[in-house]
Amino acid sequence: MGPNEHLAGDVAGRAELAHLLAARRATAALDQAHPHVTFSLLHWVLDTWADESAREVFRQGAALLADRYRELGLNQLLPIDRVWVGVRSTQPDAFGGFHHPNQGYRHEQMASVITRYGRLSDPRLTSPELVALDLLRSYAHDCLHWGSFREYRFQDGHVVRSRYGINRRDPQGRTYSARDQEDAVSTRNLGIVMEGATDREARTIAATVADRLDLAERIALPDRLAFRDTTGRLEPSDFDQAEPGIATRFHLAMAGYEHGVGARYQRFLTETGGADSDTLHGLIVAATIGGDLSGLTGWLDQRHGSRAFPRIFRSSAYTGPDPGQ
Repeated sequence: MGPNEHLAGDVAGRAELAHLLAARRATAALDQAHPHVTFSLLHWVLDTWADESAREVFRQGAALLADRYRELGLNQLLPIDRVWVGVRSTQPDAFGGFHHPNQGYRHEQMASVITRYGRLSDPRLTSPELVALDLLRSYAHDCLHWGSFREYRFQDGHVVRSRYGINRRDPQGRTYSARDQEDAVSTRNLGIVMEGATDREARTIAATVADRLDLAERIALPDRLAFRDTTGRLEPSDFDQAEPGIATRFHLAMAGYEHGVGARYQRFLTETGGADSDTLHGLIVAATIGGDLSGLTGWLDQRHGSRAFPRIFRSSAYTGPDPGQ
């Protein structure tokens, strides 16, 4: 069992859920989705770094995120031996980093699959500090996914995650809020809200470490865009032209993530929180970790009227209870 994990049902049902989840976590073959990539565990990767400046990036970042997450209610971090890092690939065009496809936290296995930033066909590190900073962002991001409240239950003979953070699914599998329109500039989707809040925390930690160590001065021009992304400092003009070469798909994925998650979440905070958007963000993260929405819903009610949460987020197709009930 992980932190903030709840199993629904009677005693026998909870025991069976625990057994099934434990079996899946014990046999997690997390590398199967990337047959061309060689994976290592994060603690092994850190041990192989000869560059002391890269080690210092991750060391300071890990201490910082532990203190910050403790303030938000998360007292444990994702064990680094549950983090698989893709370090090289036999495909010449493979480019790793936060925006590598089909990676991230796997809630059933309680483990994370990420890749090191840069060309995975080349064992040399383009920028050791940026590789460390990108891994720090990925780790900080997935620590929050790992530590978020979740509830599992049986439904039609299958194990389903019926609650995650501030979100729910009804018995038909429909999520509490509808998807955003593709051209939306803001969000009213709880999945995007939680993803945006999670990555804001991760990028803030990366930015703090980068400023402490003056990393901006040491990042070469080809990697500046990734550095601004990792530290949460992207501007719309950064994507006016895609950079040619092997990293183009990575940059396009970066642009898609910023448009679909980062920028929408920031716009939502501004629209809903105004001058108190930082307070709203903190309430969202704390509620996502602990599963108790009373602080968040009370804050929204005070500023936007009674039952503000369902008015802002609830889809007309959703038939279950409101989060927190």
